[in-house]
Amino acid sequence: MFRPHGLTDRVGDSLVAKLNHDAGRAALRFSPLFQAMQPRELDEILCFAVDRRVRRGQIIFQKGDTGSSMMAVLRGRVRISAVSAEGKEITLNVINPGEVFGEIALLDGKPRSADATATEETHLLVVERRQFLPFLTRNQDLALRLLAVLCERLRQTSMALEQIALLGLPARLAIVLLKLAGSYGRLSASGTRIELKLSQRDLSTLVASSRESVNKQLSAWREDGVITMDDGFIVLRRREELEALVEYR
Repeated sequence: MFRPHGLTDRVGDSLVAKLNHDAGRAALRFSPLFQAMQPRELDEILCFAVDRRVRRGQIIFQKGDTGSSMMAVLRGRVRISAVSAEGKEITLNVINPGEVFGEIALLDGKPRSADATATEETHLLVVERRQFLPFLTRNQDLALRLLAVLCERLRQTSMALEQIALLGLPARLAIVLLKLAGSYGRLSASGTRIELKLSQRDLSTLVASSRESVNKQLSAWREDGVITMDDGFIVLRRREELEALVEYR
């Protein structure tokens, strides 16, 4: 059936808006902070959330900036990084579509602890603290649910610190590689390729060790055929051996 041009545009805009709404709700649901919320509560947040488009290479925020919002990635990718004591940039995390970052700033409003940069054309959903706090005040039972979520996150952080303190480097490095494979892994003929380039310095930061020690362990695994390198990407060839390090530590 023929539709006037204006009607076609309105239908198209409506469809895009619905897709963005669904993507926004899914992204919020991905965050542990928002998993405690009911669908109607998520929809209310989406009513005051705003879209933001950023170019590839554009800085979204820098360390020390006021923490005034949380962001969800609808399309694109965001790199979270910091500068080491030696002046080198270190990748702390990569935020993919459907994931959120900066959510703690919604509650404490403290300065950002790292830099965020779009690594490609990116579409963000932004929730501002100045609108979120009144919403939280109107829903006091939700505040109790969020408190339980934050307590669980604190326990997980404590467990992660315990792993760093008690486990040897091979087990810590195996845990990191397996987590990266779970988030960014792609099956190939030679194994699971981690579709995220991390330098040995990046990995050393994640496992709280020296770059030299990480290099030595990766070299040993390459010699044993546990991992290999493919154009700068790590490929887990025998991931069961890494899993054994974690399971039987």
